[in-house]
Order: sequence, then structure tokens, then C-alpha cells
Amino acid sequence: MAHAALKTVKVPPNSASLEEARKRTIDFFKLACRSLPSVMEIYNLDDVVTVSQLRSTISAEIRKNAHITNPKVIDLLLFKATEELSNVVTHSKQRHHLIGQYVVGSGLIQDTGAKDQGISDFLKQFYTSNYF
Repeated sequence: MAHAALKTVKVPPNSASLEEARKRTIDFFKLACRSLPSVMEIYNLDDVVTVSQLRSTISAEIRKNAHITNPKVIDLLLFKATEELSNVVTHSKQRHHLIGQYVVGSGLIQDTGAKDQGISDFLKQFYTSNYF
């Protein structure tokens, strides 16, 4: 259902006002939330994250840009977000991309730091001194 809706999405003309851009943002959020169950099914994310956690991640991403008041910039961000959603729904990304970007990267799952437990002190110092 969400896949069919995304196929018909065309680039709309620029928003005339901030209110129109705000309405388009809310419409995008609704579309993204409606597509979450199919995304969960496509990528088999049930064991990693819930739909409500992904919904809050999308909401947080939108709220990160709440300070922007230029409708053209908002339209550009909405275009990029629509492209991202289209890529996710059409399975253009792999499962680990979604987990890294929207589950672990957003703080839904804490990285325990277990990677450095078996590394010697020399390698720890080497890695910290050679990251640019």
C-alpha cells in the first residue's frame, strides 16, 4: 500500500508560505508512519525495534529541523526525506543500513563498547592517535 503511494509521488512546486511547507511536512510524516509496517516486514526488523520506536525516530529527525523558517529549504529537506523513504520502501537499502542509521545511530539501542575488550593497549592507543 505504501509502496504504491510512493510510486505516484512527484516533485511538487515550491511552497508558497511557511504554513504550506508545514502542512507538507505533516503529510510526509503521515506517509512515513503509514509505510512503517511494510518496512518492518521487508527488512525483518521486529527483533530489533518496534514501530513506535521508528515513529519516534522519524519524529526526532523532523524536529531536528524545526528551527528552519525558509519554505524553500523545507521543501528541499522534504524532497530528500521523500527520496530516502522511497529508497527504504523499494528495498534499495540493506537491513544493516537501516539498523545502523535509524536504530543504533538514533540512540534506540545503546552501543555497549564490547568491540574494544579484546584489543591490547598498544592497539587502543594506535587507533585513537590515528583517527583524523
